[in-house]
Amino acid sequence: MPELRKDPISDRWVIIATERGRRPSDFKEGGAGKITEGKFCPLCEGNESNTPREIIAWRKSGSEPNKAGWDVRVIPNKFPALVIEGEVNRTGIGIFDMMSGIGAHEVIIETPKHGETFVDMDETHIDKILWAYKNRITDLEKDKRFRYVLVFKNYGEAAGASLEHAHSQLIATPITPRYIKLELTNAREYFHDKERCIFCDLIRQEMGDGTRIVSENEYFVSFTPFASRFPFELWIIPRRHQHDFSIITDEERIQLARLLRETMLRLKKTLNDPPYNYMIHTSPNIVPRAGKPDYWGTVQYDFHWHIEVVPRLTKQAGFEWGTGMYICPTPPEEAAKYLREVKL
Repeated sequence: MPELRKDPISDRWVIIATERGRRPSDFKEGGAGKITEGKFCPLCEGNESNTPREIIAWRKSGSEPNKAGWDVRVIPNKFPALVIEGEVNRTGIGIFDMMSGIGAHEVIIETPKHGETFVDMDETHIDKILWAYKNRITDLEKDKRFRYVLVFKNYGEAAGASLEHAHSQLIATPITPRYIKLELTNAREYFHDKERCIFCDLIRQEMGDGTRIVSENEYFVSFTPFASRFPFELWIIPRRHQHDFSIITDEERIQLARLLRETMLRLKKTLNDPPYNYMIHTSPNIVPRAGKPDYWGTVQYDFHWHIEVVPRLTKQAGFEWGTGMYICPTPPEEAAKYLREVKL
């Protein structure tokens, strides 16, 4: 029988359509697909002059900025969604609010090698990518105009990637996005009522139950959410309470690289290299603001950063757009079992 399940963090209901019962083999047609095969790639090593000048890079000893000799490189997006120069200029037109399109939009080029995917890299290289994420979040949060920094990865054309070369992106915005605000608000209310972090309670419950756990190590755990929006959706979350991705230690970062690679490899093996998105949900920028001295002032106690991984296996249609609810045809317990048992 189908089930309606509620996610206590986002306050969102989903339908687990058990009667549709889709297995991994039902999703395997096509994979992520090729995007730029045979075309010029501006992100490849040696083509640095075809991109904006780098912001930071993990470089080999002796190599020069904006030249070959890098492992991971961060550049401004050549076609940014938001621009970094200017003031926010909050204003209104009648009941409508508006502001200037101020923000930051950057590209993290994950490897100099075209065709190398995330799971082809070893954990030491993925650690360098995570280092770049941390560095950029920390730096951008010094800018009082920016209230949130989202790091995300689009893999495969169906997931929104326009270039095949392995890369991820970040966008800093002058507002806290609605979905993030829902998580923050519900986590704060839960902490106010129970004096416990809702994410920490979730981790204890999932690890105690075990049916949705996919993998774990000393510092992190990956699992399929109880109220999964999408088949084979995954969360990766620190086992100890930690509200902000940018305070992750070097040891935690290498452990995250290890678990992230393993989790994505399980996804690739189970679903024949599906297109996917992943997003890092971290704390908003809590720098003091005029008129808002307590802006998310309790976030260090009630929020818990995490990574959400969404394989792009199904499409949203009228019901989803009309209600904001999702229909997931694979129960998360079954998805976790497939992912746990796949041979790596």
